Amino acid sequence: MTPANPDVSSGDVMSIAAVQRRTLAVLSATQISSGIGVAVGLSLSSLVVARLSGSTAISGLAGTATVLGAALLALPTARASGGSGRRAGLTLAYGCALIGSLIAVLAISLASWPLLLGGLVLFGGASAGNLASRYSATDLSPPGHSARHLSWVVWAGTIGAVAGPNLTGPAEHLGRAFGLAPDTGPFVLALLTFAVALVILGIALRPDPLLLARSAALAASLPTTPSPTTPPPAAPSPTTRASTAQVLPEHDPAAPALNPSDSTAAAPSTPALDAPALDAPAPAAPTSTAKGGGTLRTAWRALRDTPIARRALIAIAVSHTAMVSVMSMTPVHLDHGGATYTVIGIVISLHIAGMYIFSPVVGWLADRIGRIQVTMLGMFLLLAAAVLAGGAGPHDVVQVTAGLSLLGVGWSCGLISGSAMLSEAVPLRHRPAVQGLSDLTMNICGATGTVVAGVIVGNLSYGVLGAAVAVMVTITGVWLAVTGNIGSRR
Repeated sequence: MTPANPDVSSGDVMSIAAVQRRTLAVLSATQISSGIGVAVGLSLSSLVVARLSGSTAISGLAGTATVLGAALLALPTARASGGSGRRAGLTLAYGCALIGSLIAVLAISLASWPLLLGGLVLFGGASAGNLASRYSATDLSPPGHSARHLSWVVWAGTIGAVAGPNLTGPAEHLGRAFGLAPDTGPFVLALLTFAVALVILGIALRPDPLLLARSAALAASLPTTPSPTTPPPAAPSPTTRASTAQVLPEHDPAAPALNPSDSTAAAPSTPALDAPALDAPAPAAPTSTAKGGGTLRTAWRALRDTPIARRALIAIAVSHTAMVSVMSMTPVHLDHGGATYTVIGIVISLHIAGMYIFSPVVGWLADRIGRIQVTMLGMFLLLAAAVLAGGAGPHDVVQVTAGLSLLGVGWSCGLISGSAMLSEAVPLRHRPAVQGLSDLTMNICGATGTVVAGVIVGNLSYGVLGAAVAVMVTITGVWLAVTGNIGSRR
């Protein structure tokens, strides 16, 4: 039995729209703070591992450890969110990242690269938290706005991604100011940014968006008792229930029964995919996501029963695999042409800009013209990127830059539209589990793509890698066109 929601008392009545605005601001602030920590830590992690181990080959394990950590923590984060709300899940993820930063500082002080790799696994919790934050933005979104709300949180990651690497110098001075060993400064700064993110979540992410969404769904499903002197209210439509204009307390059997007819706000008339999910009575305790091992089973069951969710998850995974495969090998390709670190840095910076800067535009398009349509646009952009970049020689910096920029925008289209489609397609009580599986799949595919891309470029060429990615996204785009019912808006 789930206790009453501590975030809202029975006397509190707040507009869901106001709560959602606050939620988006809190998640964006958290994304900025943690994003700085991720960027500043990862920018030097490979270099530090190389220095401690004396091996360039071992240095590559730094990125692998971080991605592995994000994958391993995806389901525990989802389980905590499903059982106790988004705040609990995000706190778990960023808490692990904070502990990982502490271990990294200790490992560098002890000159132990294996311990540092262990710390980087936990450090990956920050990436898991950042990915989970985008889904948290959709819990209270009104119909037709989930992609836009999700995209604003993704866009906030731009600040951390750009600012983080430029703070490595000041961070090193910070470590010395604390009397710590060289190279510990970036992880000290990361530790502080994760602590700030945890404080923001603990203080400001109240009410919890997922718990309130469940409360609204539960209240909308309760029968009404009309007054003898007033006509009975009209039965709320699924859309009205999905966009209940007031925040209601989490169900508590000991509390007075809630009357959904007390809501006075008008509901949007736009139908939503997730209306049936909110229309269903929410269970008092999502036991399938609260128990260990149940998260994965719940997610697979929901995917099995929801074709739209399967399409969304595959689109996200393919978009991410295509992006990391080409991006990870581009510095190697340019280096073969004698490009300087400055030139390579500019190319990657423009790629990152493509990933994040246009996120609000992508979210708006996904809400306006449809999720499937924007996902297919993403596949087309990824195809163009693979052809451009893969067809460029190591000296063709301009062409490679154009390809990498398109690669970033294509990734953004696939991630944002796919994530919105995934969230809307599954019932509310199953969303954290399915979203966690999505992040797990995304990280595993990304790590696998990096390894396979290295093998292809090492044994064949960068052009062959581009061709392989082009084939993959083309097949996915055709499959989406055949199965996605393009004529209907998602």
